[in-house]
Amino acid sequence: MSERVISRDFEMAHLFEIGVYLERGGYGAARQALQLKPEEIVEEIKKASLRGRGGAGFPAGLKWSFVPKVDKPKYLCVNADEGEPGTFKDRFIMSHNPHLLIEGIIITSYAVGINLAFIYIRGEYELIAQRLEKAIAEAKEKGFLGKNIFDSGFNLEVVVHRGAGAYICGEETALLESLEGKRGHPRLKPPFPASVGLFQMPTVINNVETIANVPYIIQKGAAWFTGLGLPKDGGTRLFGVSGMVERPGVYELPVGTPLRRIIFDYGGGVKNGRKLKGVIPGGMSAPILLPEEIDVPMDCESVAKIGSMLGSGAIIVIDDQTPILEVLRLVTKFYSHESCGQCTPCRLGTSWINKIVKRIVAGQGRKGDIDQIERLASQIKGRTLCPLGDAAAMPILALVKKFRQELEAQLTH
Repeated sequence: MSERVISRDFEMAHLFEIGVYLERGGYGAARQALQLKPEEIVEEIKKASLRGRGGAGFPAGLKWSFVPKVDKPKYLCVNADEGEPGTFKDRFIMSHNPHLLIEGIIITSYAVGINLAFIYIRGEYELIAQRLEKAIAEAKEKGFLGKNIFDSGFNLEVVVHRGAGAYICGEETALLESLEGKRGHPRLKPPFPASVGLFQMPTVINNVETIANVPYIIQKGAAWFTGLGLPKDGGTRLFGVSGMVERPGVYELPVGTPLRRIIFDYGGGVKNGRKLKGVIPGGMSAPILLPEEIDVPMDCESVAKIGSMLGSGAIIVIDDQTPILEVLRLVTKFYSHESCGQCTPCRLGTSWINKIVKRIVAGQGRKGDIDQIERLASQIKGRTLCPLGDAAAMPILALVKKFRQELEAQLTH
């Protein structure tokens, strides 16, 4: 078993309490970081090749460096919305080790010059939100949050903000709109949040898992972190394995671990000894992979090269007993329901595709339906304000392309 970093102490009872976390050396990295210059921390994160764990895989240190050095408020927004179907890794970090996230927030905020941070958590995670709020109160009581942290002159407040169950708010600019009390509609970019973000001020937006890696990088160094993974994509990742697999769960493995190994060595293979039909490698928005494609290393660049994406690292295993039409039905139902409606191609396209698929499922398929689905999905891709339009189109196009014969056969049944 490879070295575990974020999930190392997950089995420890009461790790979510500050006393237990401090016994494990907690907040030592934050104390160490606040003795460094902010730019030194940013450089170390850059050297570590820490890429975003939320979906896009953008280098975190580079994102931080884009924030202008201006004398006005700056904000950190931790994206804990986790609305992507198949994704459930971030909730384990927040429920098992909330102080690790808080420590990462302290270091990130100090590095960028931020005095107010928000954790935007999905409304369904109410108990986890309460645990985070308790952890924040504990940290404040110890003097790790608030004014003059570690006698450094640095001040920081952290606020937990509950979302209202909209998938679109996982998109960074829709998240900002929601935080401001508006409808969660994505913004046109540029300007990017690093320069014009929350309340029109410079803002850093990172995923929970991304921020949770920061204390370890400060503690053990960038070279150690890249040594765990790959030179351009450092560290480990939490892979959420679900679907028709013998041992579903969250597995922390080095970036670049082959997908086949994750499914068969760690996940125990396909359930009930059935054959593998396909794998969604990075949450529902990632294009499906065929059994012959699963020898791919699970890093951002390798998965992108074969036409899919690592996304949130949510691996959904599909067996040979599962009709692809049922997969398509679930995908189109979700995206038609969750479209924010701002962009016409996405609003109408997802709705029409879902209507066609429902008609096929009801046994009323018509010749040309699959072509129509493909045409509609192609007209969504690349024609929306935010990347979630592409996130709806790409899995549909991949399912049609790779399983056209099976889907066409459904039209005659």
